[in-house]
Amino acid sequence: MRKRLPYLIATLVLLAVEVFIGLFVHDRFIRPFIGDVLVVILIYAFIRIFIPDKVRLLPLYVFIFAVAVEVLQLLKIVEVLGLQDNRLMSTIIGTSFDIRDILCYFVGCAFCGIWEYLRYRKSKAER
Repeated sequence: MRKRLPYLIATLVLLAVEVFIGLFVHDRFIRPFIGDVLVVILIYAFIRIFIPDKVRLLPLYVFIFAVAVEVLQLLKIVEVLGLQDNRLMSTIIGTSFDIRDILCYFVGCAFCGIWEYLRYRKSKAER
């Protein structure tokens, strides 16, 4: 539980920040870019609650997932699934492809990758 608690706290804080951004921030930088950087960190932290160890490539897997969702946006998956009138699902899945989102996902996953590297290095030094 000691390894999982920091990820649970990070997940809850990041979720609160994402909801705040989604509801109250309507600008051209924080909402579209910082929100996308934070969302992959949120996904990473959420997964780490359940799998705190043993998946060193998790940031890469999160990046691949995020890019897959972005490609599905390009393919208009919300309309294909008939969810265009469901505001919650449209917001979660997203409705518009933007190559800059992929760059944001990369930045967020790079932060997670650096975290993984430092964490691995620290645990290796403690052995």
